[in-house]
Amino acid sequence: MSKKVSVAILGSTGFVGLELVKILSEHPNVNIVFFGTENNPDTLIKDIDPTIKIYSNSFTQLNEKFDHSSVDTVFMALPHGVSHNYIKSFYDKLQIIDLSADFRLDDIEIYKKNYNEKHSASNLLNEFQYGLVEINRDFLINKKNIAVPGCYPTSCLIPLIPLLKNKIIDSKNIIIDSKSGYSGAGKKFDLENIKNSKDYNFYNYNTNSHRHICEIKQELMKHAKLSDVLFSFNPHILPNFRGMLSTMYCDLLPGMNKNNVINCLNEIAINNEFIKFIHDDQRADFFSIQNTNNCILKIFDHYDSSKIIIVSLIDNLMKGAAGQAVQCFNISNGFAENTALIK
Repeated sequence: MSKKVSVAILGSTGFVGLELVKILSEHPNVNIVFFGTENNPDTLIKDIDPTIKIYSNSFTQLNEKFDHSSVDTVFMALPHGVSHNYIKSFYDKLQIIDLSADFRLDDIEIYKKNYNEKHSASNLLNEFQYGLVEINRDFLINKKNIAVPGCYPTSCLIPLIPLLKNKIIDSKNIIIDSKSGYSGAGKKFDLENIKNSKDYNFYNYNTNSHRHICEIKQELMKHAKLSDVLFSFNPHILPNFRGMLSTMYCDLLPGMNKNNVINCLNEIAINNEFIKFIHDDQRADFFSIQNTNNCILKIFDHYDSSKIIIVSLIDNLMKGAAGQAVQCFNISNGFAENTALIK
């Protein structure tokens, strides 16, 4: 008999939390025993999302009522600044998979500067493995504490780390232009910012000051073994509910060309079942990744052959959050990596 893992989800009624519930409801090795919430206690899961069938008669409870002694793994789908306050009370007592930003950064001072928060468990920062599966898969095996990457970093790091690591692109002048569905802003996002009775809206925000910049920089420098990486980052909000598209404009290093990029990204796709490198005659759009755990990569020529354009598409709620968290869970617990995940 295959092992069953008792799971709790704190923050189960948010956009990401509900995605976790849906995925783990279909996981043959999981039994969800606690549905935590900050704002919707004593509510049937089916009343929050009627599409959830298996646990439809389960009730939510306040996150603070979580009893770690009855659970093997807890998924923390909570905002930054909230997650660490819970984790400090049950660290080292069960597996923790944290989807907030609280344990992604190595340096507490960088965390404080970017998130304007004190951290009640800063001594544990280095105890969490950064869960970017395609780069850190081997480090996730049997890992107890995992910090799931942010959605923007996931879309950028999957192609950029291998290209920098293999010295194909220059690290000094990368331009990242990203566009996300509004679900990335959470349930508190005011829809009037993006939709009204007459039309749809679209805008950029936090250009070159977004909190994910420090996370992207940290991982690029770490894996490419560089003292610095210089890039511009311009995120946007779309009127779509879900999906993310990051376009990266890169300078090729001397001696490198389009074929080097193709070979590098092909290798990523061959070795990772959720990475799809597509070619000129294939269309890359939001419909192709929504509700999947895939990352679709495509490259475009620049009029200047010393440059390359890379497009990376993910579902921000799946590969950018819940799907990647379950991917980490599967690897760390010895299950098939694709268990319960849609390709």
